[in-house]
Amino acid sequence: NKFILFHFFFLFTFLIIMDILGVDEAGRGSVLGPMVIAGVIVPEKMEKVLERMGVKDSKRLTPNRRTILSRKLKKMFEYDMIIITAREIDDMRADGINLNEIEKNAMEELILRMKPEKAIVDAVDVKAERFQNNLKNDTGFDIIAEHKADDNYIQVSAASIIAKAERDAQIAEINKEFIKSGGIG
Repeated sequence: NKFILFHFFFLFTFLIIMDILGVDEAGRGSVLGPMVIAGVIVPEKMEKVLERMGVKDSKRLTPNRRTILSRKLKKMFEYDMIIITAREIDDMRADGINLNEIEKNAMEELILRMKPEKAIVDAVDVKAERFQNNLKNDTGFDIIAEHKADDNYIQVSAASIIAKAERDAQIAEINKEFIKSGGIG
């Protein structure tokens, strides 16, 4: 029966489309302001839509374009962020936790909170494979960790945009505190 075959094909096609979590950060190692780690779940079927929207690594976009795209992405997809203040980073560093571990812990928290079918993260360890294996072991999720993932995977590019737009907004707020003295530059 053609009707049953059509529904089977539709169901099969629907089942193989995966929701993928992209994770990236902004503000790593900055002197001022927070580090923002963002995650956004993008269904595979939406990758072409994001390409047409101009989603790419946040470093390749103007601040205004990042802000616009971040607003759109937040309306379109499930997302989450972890904001780690400079003070919190300093406190963790004083307790012997290095920046890679701080960021890895935040990425793990996002992955565990968002429960994706698969996650792609921008590797912070010089050995991406080691970082990938650590995340897989600690979370139990299917993970891809690569250097330059924000250039190579649209999901990570989307997370990059959300993280950078949030960090830009946080820096703008900090700048307001110093506006009478000329701003922070």
